Amino acid sequence: MSTLAPLLEAFFTDRLQQQRQASPNTIAAYRDTFRLLLTFAQGDVGKAPSNLAFADLDAPFVLRFLEHLEKTRCNSISTRNARLAAVHSFFRYVALREPAHAAVIQRVLAIPHKRTEKKLVAFLTRPEFEAILAAPDQTTLLGRRDYALLLLAIQTGLRVSEITALKLDDVRLERGAAHVRCHGKGRKERITPLTAQSIKALRAYLRDRQGAPSTSPFFLSRRGGPMSRDAVEHLVEVHRAHAAKRCSSLAEKNISPHVLRHTSAMLLLHAGTDRSTIALWLGHESIETTEIYLHADLATKERAIAKTAPPGTHQARYRPPDSVLSFLQAL
Repeated sequence: MSTLAPLLEAFFTDRLQQQRQASPNTIAAYRDTFRLLLTFAQGDVGKAPSNLAFADLDAPFVLRFLEHLEKTRCNSISTRNARLAAVHSFFRYVALREPAHAAVIQRVLAIPHKRTEKKLVAFLTRPEFEAILAAPDQTTLLGRRDYALLLLAIQTGLRVSEITALKLDDVRLERGAAHVRCHGKGRKERITPLTAQSIKALRAYLRDRQGAPSTSPFFLSRRGGPMSRDAVEHLVEVHRAHAAKRCSSLAEKNISPHVLRHTSAMLLLHAGTDRSTIALWLGHESIETTEIYLHADLATKERAIAKTAPPGTHQARYRPPDSVLSFLQAL
């Protein structure tokens, strides 16, 4: 038996599931990383995955694997860094169990993440998201579902994984206390209030769901099961293409469910909401994460410029005119 197989099994069952209680999305991402790595090793090292030794996964091999991701699979630098993060996590776990491989582990952990360009976040302007909300045909069941989902995403800023995980009993539409409860990243639970427009749309959709168990998925697919991430992305793209006929700027935009989340944050920012409240609203781990919206908000920068004096002008304190002159001027 290779020393790699039991270590890899213990990493998923002991480290991720038991100790860290990682989310299903995290486990799936790590699983995909090591499936790619073991498949690559079969051709690079010439050993079947069950025959691999831990020493085969040295730093040169990991570097070749990362290069394979970028050049052969054409993965982005962000994806490459995410795969490397999973490998680093596994090697940090092995460091506590296999000190004999300390030299190999240190060299792999020393492989740095690549720097990547940080682009401004994409978001929708008011005419753009209003055109998208007008796209679904609300005379049909699927149209009412799509409208409710799009409006909920823009108003609450929920992640697509949080929307697809909603159950019927997670949404409360009682007057004066309407809210949606979700479980976000890091197993954090948060409550987001709903606007009157969202309440009306959700009630219209729920009239088609009368009699359904409270534990059933809130948004159903065409087949009656829970919606997948791909289904939501397809839904957004279909209505973006339809809305582009009314709003030409949408034809050049690549809209994803996460863009709707960014739109919610920008609406809060334009309304004067402080960063800490936006971070709580979106379920961010740190307030620094919310700074990306400040960089993307041109209106905030324009207001800052308006408060500065043009070059070459003399600044002085404002003094009101004489009261008699003010009276005569007002006549």
